[in-house]
Amino acid sequence: MLWPMLAIALGFLGLTVLAVLALRVFAEVRRLSGQVAHASRRIADASGDLERAAEDLARAGRETVRR
Repeated sequence: MLWPMLAIALGFLGLTVLAVLALRVFAEVRRLSGQVAHASRRIADASGDLERAAEDLARAGRETVRR
């Protein structure tokens, strides 16, 4: 009777450890997704800045060619 009870206890302990690890993975995935969203917003902002700078540079280049 000892061995079956020990096997059940170890099985329960194993499932508990797996559940804790799954929760940790879930929390890290949420944190990572937040960082990815923040980085994509920063990239979008930087590309907008780059487009505006390119337009200004092209406008300045056209004015230089006309002179």
